[in-house]
Amino acid sequence: MKRIGRFHTWLFRRTGGRIGGRVDGLDVLLLTVRGRRSGLPRTQPLPYFHDSQHPGERLVLLASFGGNERDPDWCRNLDEDPEVKVRLKQASGKGSARRAAGEERTRLWREITEEHPRYLAYQDKTRREIPVVVIELAALQIGSVPPRH
Repeated sequence: MKRIGRFHTWLFRRTGGRIGGRVDGLDVLLLTVRGRRSGLPRTQPLPYFHDSQHPGERLVLLASFGGNERDPDWCRNLDEDPEVKVRLKQASGKGSARRAAGEERTRLWREITEEHPRYLAYQDKTRREIPVVVIELAALQIGSVPPRH
């Protein structure tokens, strides 16, 4: 899976998101976080959603990990350092991530799973509550993003 993720990331960067920017009906971004043990940047391609109450200001991620019994590493890394970089097809920027809680989590989970019920199946596979992660965008640069080689 790590090799597939690295290839996806390379392909996304190489094509400016034309390939890998949408997978299985979901929009995909590249999320870069700092590794909690290594301190090194870690980039992961992930499906993302928009917060209907804050369009353009927030992105939403589900840390489903396919229904695994533990949170994915990228989510655990955010618990240590919430500062992130995101790359969309033709935009990139920085932000701060946090786990949604309470009514906000309930609303976002409901909105996303109504449109994408596959996440309900992941929740059924695990005893943990799948985290809903909100990225508050500080700035998003729209335009041509040069590929990283």
